[in-house]
Amino acid sequence: MTDLPPLAWALALLAGLAALGLATGIRLYRSETTLPPDLSLALEVGASRARPRQQAVDRLGIRLAPTVLRLMGPKLRDAKRRRIDQAGNPDGLTLDRYAARRAVYGLFGALMALIGLAAGAPFFSLLALGFGWFAADLALRQAIRDRRREIERTLPDFLDVLAVVVSAGLGFRQALERVAERYRGPWADELRITLRQMDMGVSRREAFAQLRRRNSSEQVDQFVTALQQGEELGAPIAETLVQIATDMRRTDAQNARRKAAKTVPKATIATIAFLLPGTLILIVATFVLGSGTDFGSVLDG
Repeated sequence: MTDLPPLAWALALLAGLAALGLATGIRLYRSETTLPPDLSLALEVGASRARPRQQAVDRLGIRLAPTVLRLMGPKLRDAKRRRIDQAGNPDGLTLDRYAARRAVYGLFGALMALIGLAAGAPFFSLLALGFGWFAADLALRQAIRDRRREIERTLPDFLDVLAVVVSAGLGFRQALERVAERYRGPWADELRITLRQMDMGVSRREAFAQLRRRNSSEQVDQFVTALQQGEELGAPIAETLVQIATDMRRTDAQNARRKAAKTVPKATIATIAFLLPGTLILIVATFVLGSGTDFGSVLDG
């Protein structure tokens, strides 16, 4: 036993850890432990929208979610809840489901890190730990970016249609409700939440202020600010909406030009770093091979 090479020990440890992890996962998955009502609801809410892989991860980690939430503390919990709202609760994501996924990813990353250390691969261990710590947050960040991009793409056209409906004689509230019914996507969902808040007695100013807090978008902030200023100054709402849409399109054009200006130096650096050396090597090799020089005789001489 003592004469076994380190690779054999690493493989034996890997097999043992894998078997232990598989057995623990199956036990947690099939466990009938009674969950608290709020966590049980969090597991089921949005289950029809979550992918099968996500549902499996949630069921594995939901029993560890209370521990993760306690370790996060109240401030971090509130910050994560705001980010989940900004992401639009993708695939039925809630704070408890986020904590469950973070627990599963963290345990998986720690297990892979131990395996990497046993196999003598510290760099792999660092990557595994990084995955376990950041995987849930990276997915949430990408969902926020995708949602913000979709809202900013939809908003100017929505405002144009809303201005036409308001100009036809409907009040702003009725026009907003009518146009929101015809649209699909994250921006329509946000407007329906705002309208529901107003139905429950929230003032229009406060409802739109909460709309701005739920969306970390410059265009949404511009829309809410201009709408509130127009209401304070008594400006015609239709003209305000048209002006907002025009300003947003102008801002989009400026951002596109700015991104294009940043692309040129990046392309130049890539050309200098990769294409130019390769081209020079190809030219030199062509001249050398085409010269017919016998390098064997040169080296012998």
